[in-house]
Amino acid sequence: MLDILRDRTYRRLFLAQVVALLGTGLATVALGLLAYDLAGGNAALVLGAVFAIKMAAYVTVAPVAAAVAERVPRRRVLVTLDLLRAAVALCLPFVSSVWQVYALIIVLQTASAAFTPTYQATIPDVLPDEERYTRALSLSRLAYDLDSLLSPTLAALLLLVLSYNALFMGTVLGFVASALLIVSVILPTPKPAAPRGFYDRTTRGIRIYLATPRLRGLLAFSLAVSSAGAMVLVNTVVLVKDRLGLGDAAVAVAMGAFGAGSMLAALALPRLLNRMADRPVMSGGALVMLAGLISLAALDLAFGLSQAALVAAWLLIGLGYSAVLTPSGRLLRRSSQPEDRPAVFAAQFALSHACWLITYPLAGVLMTFSGETVTLSVLAAMTATSLVIARLQWLADDPVEMEHEHPDLPADHPHVRDGQRHAHAFTIDDLHRSWPTSG
Repeated sequence: MLDILRDRTYRRLFLAQVVALLGTGLATVALGLLAYDLAGGNAALVLGAVFAIKMAAYVTVAPVAAAVAERVPRRRVLVTLDLLRAAVALCLPFVSSVWQVYALIIVLQTASAAFTPTYQATIPDVLPDEERYTRALSLSRLAYDLDSLLSPTLAALLLLVLSYNALFMGTVLGFVASALLIVSVILPTPKPAAPRGFYDRTTRGIRIYLATPRLRGLLAFSLAVSSAGAMVLVNTVVLVKDRLGLGDAAVAVAMGAFGAGSMLAALALPRLLNRMADRPVMSGGALVMLAGLISLAALDLAFGLSQAALVAAWLLIGLGYSAVLTPSGRLLRRSSQPEDRPAVFAAQFALSHACWLITYPLAGVLMTFSGETVTLSVLAAMTATSLVIARLQWLADDPVEMEHEHPDLPADHPHVRDGQRHAHAFTIDDLHRSWPTSG
């Protein structure tokens, strides 16, 4: 997996991702402490609002940002957004009221909603070979998992000698370092095949996405991931501290089990995906998540909740979580031409976060009013339903290329050769108005 870091451009992009993730992790800890300083016992409401702003920005901004940035060199876009995020982080230590936090978070998350899909769409152009790109996806997943473990640890160590405001300075340094690394490389910027209006550019990614069966399947898999993931991310603290009566260290152990499962899957997936297609791997991952939810619900109902059962279930869910998420970039790459790639990645970014926008509050409400057994059962049912929908939408005989027609494209369009009928990677470039039945 690590041999892809020999590629200078990708190595610097990966390091940019790592330092930006580290900075974001420090900011997450600092924001919680800042909210408590400003709101005291209402800190949870402040953080809930901050989280809602983040999800809303991700869902609404990403497609628009992809359209606006389509004709701007990607390196310039990424560096500008990194510097904007650094400027916001620099302002956070000086806020004195809750509304200022909200205003700055809107700017920060808007920039992140534009940055992330643009960055993700750049990697397959830097690493066009699918095997190398698969390794990059696994390495990226590993970076996210390691960050979830290392950022809180680093924050705790820094807080022993510094105030939480110093953590925001770490965030600033992370974004600035990311910008410097990105500006040091030359990035490909594919040009659109033809000029398009703003509406077309804004909605193009979602229209391509929803017109492509394998991507409709990916959306269903995204709902499965968010259903199982929301149980872990929203309710671990309540399960450990309230239901089991354990301390903070036990929370870290449970979250660590989830992260460890995800890392194990990320390390194994490059070899596995060389031997198996994406669809059965992702289906298997969803089944593993489902097994984790159902087994914990059954054990809780029969014997009551235990720490060992919780850790084992979270480990299973982490394994399945990574197995579903890691191949998704391959599907997006395979289903888009280079000029459409930022729009398609932005569509996945927005639609997948819309799934989280449903499951996060659902997991919290069910846990509060119905308990863990009902919550686990409902989220398991959602995971199972999503798996069935994914397999119905994304058929097993999915071709990489499909013979089809483009009746409304100009004669000089690159998808038109020797008339109007040919095979290419199934991107639905003419945005077919009827739903295809396979592919």
